[in-house]
Amino acid sequence: MKAIAVVGNPKAASRTRDAAERLAAALGLDCDVLEVTELGAGLLAWDDPEVSAAVERVRAADVVIAASPTYKGTYTGLLKLFLDRFPTDTGLAGQVAVPLMLGAGPAHALAPELTLKPVLVELGAICPAQGLYQLDSTYTTDDSLARWTGRWGRTVLDAAKARTAR
Repeated sequence: MKAIAVVGNPKAASRTRDAAERLAAALGLDCDVLEVTELGAGLLAWDDPEVSAAVERVRAADVVIAASPTYKGTYTGLLKLFLDRFPTDTGLAGQVAVPLMLGAGPAHALAPELTLKPVLVELGAICPAQGLYQLDSTYTTDDSLARWTGRWGRTVLDAAKARTAR
């Protein structure tokens, strides 16, 4: 199965990207990465061919990992600009999605559930698991990813397999 990490961090090659790639690896998925920041000003032009191609790359994936740092308690405006390119209800219709956010402290631990997951569902995605929130200072050394995959990994993979079986 193929995953795509849609990384909404304004900084390329960020910890957010690394966390998304680690999540895909923990799930045993081959992962393509889309750094939204690399789309540049094309995000503001509705007819930009590079952005349209990026949207199609996301639509072709079995699992979409929507990854963002936590800014002001929510995901980045950069990621929002990209997600706005997908039609409501049908943009991610039936695709399995996982919201992933990194933050500085535990105060925003519900941000993936309360801010990012509703947008993914609005676009038609299936989010069969709790979103993953990790502390940006310890995500490489703590057990948050192992705990999450132990609890939700099989659920995500089974949902993706069911989608590809259709």
